[in-house]
Amino acid sequence: MFPSFTPSVRGAVLAVTVSVVFGVSCDTSDGGSQEAAAASAPASVPVPSRTLGTDSPIPARTSASAGASIAPSAAVPKVKVRDAFAGLQATLKEACTPSNCAYFLGRVHDELHRLDRAMKTDPKGAGHFPEPIALIKALDTELGGDRSFENLKKHQTALISTRDRINAWMQGHSDDYR
Repeated sequence: MFPSFTPSVRGAVLAVTVSVVFGVSCDTSDGGSQEAAAASAPASVPVPSRTLGTDSPIPARTSASAGASIAPSAAVPKVKVRDAFAGLQATLKEACTPSNCAYFLGRVHDELHRLDRAMKTDPKGAGHFPEPIALIKALDTELGGDRSFENLKKHQTALISTRDRINAWMQGHSDDYR
């Protein structure tokens, strides 16, 4: 009664498989060397392991230099300071609630570091934003390179205080980032 789609399904699966194989083998930029492609990957990679709405911990990001500030990288798209600051401001009306505390603290941490990268790569130079960069560096020292939920929760006051102090500084220097 219904026509069989088996031959066309087999053909589609074969076409996708061939595309994937050729796409993966041709996807490295250093003469096909997958080791070079792996070596050029960013040092920090998020590892999601929970669903939203649970209070289970988020694993720490791995980092090649745990205590060092995040340096500007060609692999990370350049973000304008005003855009990064807007992302940080979006966290101002949020809070650490039982259903989203891990997400919230992780987001504040991520937005602070996004702003840090933007300030360090701004055409005006990193010296144009001395206080916010120093505050983020001090926070990183306190966190000791551990981005785990447990550590962020332990240092929640410092994390939120850093966000609020940077917000106040940026509000007072609005001509510097517009």
